[in-house]
Amino acid sequence: MNVIIVVAIACLLIGLSKGGLGGPVPVALVTPLLSQVMPASQAVGIALPLLMFADLFALKFYWRQWDGQQIKLMLPAGLVGVLIGSLLLVTLANSGQNVALRRILGVFTLIVVIYKVGGNRLTALHYTPHNWHGYLAGITSGFGSALANVGAPPFTAYMLLQEVTPTAFIGTTTLFFAIINAAKLPGVLSSQNVLNLEQLVGILWAVPLIPMGVWLGRRFINIINPKAFENLMLVLLFGASLTLLFSAS
Repeated sequence: MNVIIVVAIACLLIGLSKGGLGGPVPVALVTPLLSQVMPASQAVGIALPLLMFADLFALKFYWRQWDGQQIKLMLPAGLVGVLIGSLLLVTLANSGQNVALRRILGVFTLIVVIYKVGGNRLTALHYTPHNWHGYLAGITSGFGSALANVGAPPFTAYMLLQEVTPTAFIGTTTLFFAIINAAKLPGVLSSQNVLNLEQLVGILWAVPLIPMGVWLGRRFINIINPKAFENLMLVLLFGASLTLLFSAS
């Protein structure tokens, strides 16, 4: 697939997700999609600055609308998860273990699909909250985000079980991942095999597609069938996970 087309689609998917169309599913597709035209480690690295740029728009929309208690509970553990995930990512990238990283990315991608298919049942559970649940959600979200940009499933599963308003839910998600993404940057920059600055400059033309995607997501969320769009993303994610798991390189 042409790199230009893939990068353009990735930027639009990020924007659509931040605009509210499809939830975290479009973002989860970005790294597997990019990995079809570049090494998996570079796909993780190149997606990060795009996500950070999109976070600026999301923060503007949901500034101070987060749940401070949940942030205090999950964020420290999330930063620990980022440290662990970043160390593993850099180790695999520097050792040239691209196939191993593609397999890990494939597993994480498949987990996203499984979570989204069965996640709606979470709200029907009888649930008693404990602080360690927040710590666990934070560290696994940070780890998944640092290693493969797929930290949303454990975070979302935990937040679905908390008594927060929809606005607080989105606001907390926005702040948590904006900080997590920023914390990932030193680890990504520490390895030449994860983020190539020349490669990043080469895709800057696509960055304006992100705010365009945000605008489209917010405008069409009530026009396009969100469930149908999400199902399409899940089918694409499932296909991407199989490609990552079973491709030779």
